Amino acid sequence: METGKNVIIIPTYNEKENISSIIHAIYDLEKPFDILVIDDNSPDGTADIVKGIMQEDAFRDRLFILERSGKLGLGTAYIMGFKWALEHQYEFIFEMDADFSHDPKDVPRLLAACQEEGNDMAIGSRYITGVNVVNWPMERVLMSYYASKYVRIVTGLPIHDTTAGFVCYNRKVLEAIDLDAIRFKGYAFQIEMKYTAYKLGFKIKEVPVIFINRRLGTSKMSSSIFGEAVWGVIQLRLSKKLAKKK
Repeated sequence: METGKNVIIIPTYNEKENISSIIHAIYDLEKPFDILVIDDNSPDGTADIVKGIMQEDAFRDRLFILERSGKLGLGTAYIMGFKWALEHQYEFIFEMDADFSHDPKDVPRLLAACQEEGNDMAIGSRYITGVNVVNWPMERVLMSYYASKYVRIVTGLPIHDTTAGFVCYNRKVLEAIDLDAIRFKGYAFQIEMKYTAYKLGFKIKEVPVIFINRRLGTSKMSSSIFGEAVWGVIQLRLSKKLAKKK
């Protein structure tokens, strides 16, 4: 299979309202980006919509799908996607949501931060220039903002938006990380990936973006996901200390 150099991984669960629009918005970008959708058996027919678009000539060699048996966690979806992307020789690999909270027009900016500026990882950051979040309830903004501050304090990670889910990786970052050893499945997955890349010495840049809350569909955020992040950060820090003692 021949592919482009760049692929955007989009995990989905019940995203029928957004999936066609986000695929076409990415297709309309000036630079070509392949798209890999990882669907967790969405009962609303998200996967069927994707497979229908795949039959269109314009998408026949640019759009791909992996289907899973059910909701198995955001982290495991991305790990599956990362492995697929590495096997298919992509150079730059993206994480992105399906609901337009991440603007497809910002994708080339993240790519440029890696491809042209020489960074190994680029993060679409909501907090590098203040708080750039639109239409979130205030309590959620505060929870997210102070969660990132908490992560920075506990781990020493010099990143303002540690929980960001809009990321571009140079393939060498994912090749260097033991993907099977990544332990977290939810919110903490994003923290663990950034922390691991940082500890491995990779060059990371935050690119300012405006995060807009989804207009269609239902958020997948829950208190249990947030709780995993709180305790997961402590576990990450402790595991690093224990590793130093060995």
